[in-house]
Amino acid sequence: MRLSRYYIPTLKEDPADAEVVSHKLLMRAGMIRKLTSGIYNYLPLGLRSINKVARIVREEMDRAGAMEVSMPMVQPADLWQETGRWDYYGKELLRLKDRHGRDYCLGPTHEEVITDLVRGEIKSYKQLPINLYQVQTKFRDEIRPRFGLMRGREFIMKDAYSFDRDEAGAETSYWAMFEAYKAAFSRIGLRFKPVQADSGAIGGDFSHEFMVLADTGEDTIASCKSCQFGANLEKAKVAVPQGECLCNAPCPPIEQVETPDRHTVDEVCAFLGITADTLIKTLLFVVDGNPVAALVRGDREVNDVKLRNIVGGNEIELADEALVRKLTNAPVGFAGPVGLAEGVPVYADAELCLATDWVAGANGADTHVRHLSLGRDCKIEKFADLRVIEPTDPCPECGSEIEFTKGIEVGHVFKLGLKYSKKMEATFLDENGKTQYMVMGCYGIGVSRIVASAIEQNNDEAGCCFPPSIAPFEAVLISLGGKDEAVDAKAAELYEQLRVLGVDACFDDRKERPGVKFAEADLIGYPMQLVLGGKGLASGIVEAKDRKTGEKIELPINGFAEAFTAWRKEIWCRWGLEL
Repeated sequence: MRLSRYYIPTLKEDPADAEVVSHKLLMRAGMIRKLTSGIYNYLPLGLRSINKVARIVREEMDRAGAMEVSMPMVQPADLWQETGRWDYYGKELLRLKDRHGRDYCLGPTHEEVITDLVRGEIKSYKQLPINLYQVQTKFRDEIRPRFGLMRGREFIMKDAYSFDRDEAGAETSYWAMFEAYKAAFSRIGLRFKPVQADSGAIGGDFSHEFMVLADTGEDTIASCKSCQFGANLEKAKVAVPQGECLCNAPCPPIEQVETPDRHTVDEVCAFLGITADTLIKTLLFVVDGNPVAALVRGDREVNDVKLRNIVGGNEIELADEALVRKLTNAPVGFAGPVGLAEGVPVYADAELCLATDWVAGANGADTHVRHLSLGRDCKIEKFADLRVIEPTDPCPECGSEIEFTKGIEVGHVFKLGLKYSKKMEATFLDENGKTQYMVMGCYGIGVSRIVASAIEQNNDEAGCCFPPSIAPFEAVLISLGGKDEAVDAKAAELYEQLRVLGVDACFDDRKERPGVKFAEADLIGYPMQLVLGGKGLASGIVEAKDRKTGEKIELPINGFAEAFTAWRKEIWCRWGLEL
């Protein structure tokens, strides 16, 4: 492709609304343009990268035995009503009506549609297992779309769905997809880590996220330095506390103490002369419309995802100030487990079993209690792992040291079990002629997000540093001929040699200053840059630059094809990739 005929509207300055590196560089490199909040046009360079990601993903899906289909983006409400997600999914589900007043939505995911398709066709165990996938546009009406392609409302996703006869088959399908994802992300050239994750709105009881490791990632990953344990912070379990349960150990009688205008843990501890690990923090949440109290040590944080899962709910949020006052008869900051409004269940973190004689809020303004015994003074619904894991916690699987890193979710695999097949009556007849429910799994990859994630992981002050597998063009040949037609002619010959070699290259034949061409080549992030000027032509050499390392070498014009082929292999190898 000759860049003189190509649409690349680059920008010199960062857009005012771009916050993260990938958003800035995708806009500046002329790869995307914003249409409206969270919705983008993919321009030629951006779409080339997205299509390369999709090709690799398709190849690995096909290799794993999945088959591609295409399902409608517009979905009828009755399918979502069958599963109960029409109401549960919330405001991220963009609902609309057709001219007849019938309800539809724009698909954020396709569990209902694929289950409806399969239940109408699969009747016998002989037709299972089956795995169907698509690469398609999704829409989720994010409350705060941001960061360009990292968290948009409209995006391109690969979603696959497996159907099996039993749990053993579903297990096989799950791990086949897990390995296919590892292969795809490795081929793309990403540094990534699969971690345990919460299944969220999709459902199921077991899932893994695939995280691209990047300092700018929105998610925090807890991982062990010694074993394979890794989990998203919202999923990471805390090692079960060891020691004798002291909930019913002897404790002085409970008593109230005045703590005027001391709302926070630090303020209360300073006023009473205690440490945070001797205080119980009580937080009030609303789970599916019902109030719930959670107790953790004063120096810990409640993990609301764990609480939601333990309670068995779908949606969770912190109680607002008005509800806190109603349940505690006090301002925010004085809630405690004794004297809460009737009917509010209290869940306590398992760590609280290891001590007694606590300080806690008294459910009265400017008042706390001393000598609280959870066994004597409270009704605890359940002791469980309720808190956020911390860097000082041991690995929950081997006891070794853990570390926190940042990551960007680019893939998620789920065991769905019977969640959708039971609600939608997706059944088959087994060998004995008995009706059984299909066991499902689902598997998503954020195709457009991967492009942004690759930039977040690979960039410098000059611009993008794309892996050669998904760069808009693998190589750029820059002609510095200017008015020297001989240079342009030889550059055109070299470009044709690249095409014959099967290299995905572009030819910068524009009548621009050399500085502009060099700057834009770095900005866009072509992995291999080839430069031919008058001096190079006279000397019989082409200058070659590795965008990732900045290393420059000279390739001979005579024997260019052979020299370039060897250098190209080196570049791919530096990325850990195979041609």
